[in-house]
Amino acid sequence: MTIQFQPAALAGSIALALGFTSSVHAAEQKVAKASLDTIVVTATRSEEKIENVPARINVIEPTKLKQSPIASLPHLLIDDASINMVQTGGHGQQASIFLRGTESDHTLIMRDGVRLNTPSQGSASIQFVDTTDLKQIEILKGPASVLYGTDAIGGAIQLVSKTPDKTGGFITGEVGENNTYKSIVGADLTENGFYAQIRGQRLESDGDIILNNDDRKYNYDQKGYSAKVGVDKKHFSTSLDYSQNEGNGAYNLNGNLVSQDFKNEIINLKGKAQISSNIELIAHLSQFKDDLDQLNKPDFVHNTAREAELYGKWQFTPVQNILAGITHKQMKADTFSQGEGYEWNGVFYPGEDVFYDKKINSTGYFAQHQYQTDKIQTQVGIRVEDNERFGSHTVGQGAIRYHLTPSTSIYSNIGSSFRAPSMNDLYALSWGGNPDLKPEEGFAYEIGLDQELTDNSALGLSIYRNEVDNLITSKAGKLVNVNKSEFTGSELSYKWKANDLFLNASYAYVQAKDADLKEDLQKRPRQKVTLSTGIQKEVYGLSASVVGSSKSKSWDSRYKNPGYATIDLNAYWNITPSVKVFTNIENIGDVQYETEYFGGNGTYYINGGRLASAGVTFKY
Repeated sequence: MTIQFQPAALAGSIALALGFTSSVHAAEQKVAKASLDTIVVTATRSEEKIENVPARINVIEPTKLKQSPIASLPHLLIDDASINMVQTGGHGQQASIFLRGTESDHTLIMRDGVRLNTPSQGSASIQFVDTTDLKQIEILKGPASVLYGTDAIGGAIQLVSKTPDKTGGFITGEVGENNTYKSIVGADLTENGFYAQIRGQRLESDGDIILNNDDRKYNYDQKGYSAKVGVDKKHFSTSLDYSQNEGNGAYNLNGNLVSQDFKNEIINLKGKAQISSNIELIAHLSQFKDDLDQLNKPDFVHNTAREAELYGKWQFTPVQNILAGITHKQMKADTFSQGEGYEWNGVFYPGEDVFYDKKINSTGYFAQHQYQTDKIQTQVGIRVEDNERFGSHTVGQGAIRYHLTPSTSIYSNIGSSFRAPSMNDLYALSWGGNPDLKPEEGFAYEIGLDQELTDNSALGLSIYRNEVDNLITSKAGKLVNVNKSEFTGSELSYKWKANDLFLNASYAYVQAKDADLKEDLQKRPRQKVTLSTGIQKEVYGLSASVVGSSKSKSWDSRYKNPGYATIDLNAYWNITPSVKVFTNIENIGDVQYETEYFGGNGTYYINGGRLASAGVTFKY
């Protein structure tokens, strides 16, 4: 490490956190009237006011994202009550998202429309995703396969990057426990519709222990940069976005501390043209590469996903529009894993090599109709996916939101979804891969209510059920389509804001069951609650957030993953318009809760523990 953490820094950060603060969950900082200003794009592929979307969508906004450059994407997402985040440690350790109880590869992760779910495993390596230049994070709950295709059975999470709105520059540094630090430098330029943006970042950490009976620490470091240039005119716009993040992390492999290099890269070219007053065309070309190379071993996983998309939107009446388009994807994975075997309960099981180099092409055709008035908003869509491996697959969705009064609205949606098997599912034969697997198919329905209680408070309620057929599971050491899963749940949220004070609470209940065995699925707690409160001013603020979860089933039926509760604190002080100081304490009680059963003698993976930090930003 190039910077040594001093005890004074911890003492200072704690003192500052107890004296000042900022907001916690940005999506929860707005009451009903303020939410009119929240614009989202994920639910309909065009800008919509969040109050008009006929689905449940949560937004993590800039205030939350600015709190801590060190904060990882898994930590940012843990504040959403509908997400169970299972991470085997702190920075850089494997992280899995279980949105509304669905599988970890049932949630589609995107950055500005670019898919981050890898061809090899079907889920995104979110522990390696940098959050430096994000504007907001949109969490769409419920199936989204009509607009986005495979992997969106449980929902879709969109990382929306910043676009410069003024010329300036900044430098930020944050230092914390475990010799953790992050530095960021950036500059923006805007003039007459042209804009340019560049960011550079570096993070290093000695890491923390990841097993409850092992005092070894697992280090992590990353560095990267991003650049964006674009033109935004009245009748057309275009942008080219490039980002790269690479580094090294240690992890646990069969009880051994090993290390791997990672690198992810995104190239995204987008364009929009206003053909006439009521017709616009949108296109994008993208490439996402995600590579892992183990050190001192020949193992590697190299993923490349390319996508080309063209769609148009026709506003054929003042209250109706049709969106239709075509998407072509090429998913490629090149993998090798040397079979070393492992020991379990005194018995050694020999390993076999896993290797394949495959690619699959898929083309999707989609259409969506919207009807929008002050009282009613509807959304009806269909998608036909033509996959060269699995043939054609059709999904549909319909949704409606009705405003009973200016302060009361109800919504309902129903839709189908699918997930094509990943390359590992199909071709990693030594791990149980099966080339004869069929896509998983989901069918979900949901109703919800949004109610303004007063000018300062609002209530939200959702009830849903999602059924997944052809679930891919392991049977006798081989992956097969056997089980049917059922996900039944409800969500309740309350938001209050008066002057500079705020209070937000959310509760989620989900029963995720194997319909055949009538048993709970592993890693799905029945209940989760989040709470955030504090004072938020232009010059300073103070806030705290609480996340609590009930116990869940482990992969070994003899054990349970215990429940937990943690508290985060955050503080900031804008000393001048150009200087800001801030501090964060993640998990102030240093609660080392068990996230997943590791196996043997009651060994568990545990979370990263407390991380206290302090930082400063200079801008002009």
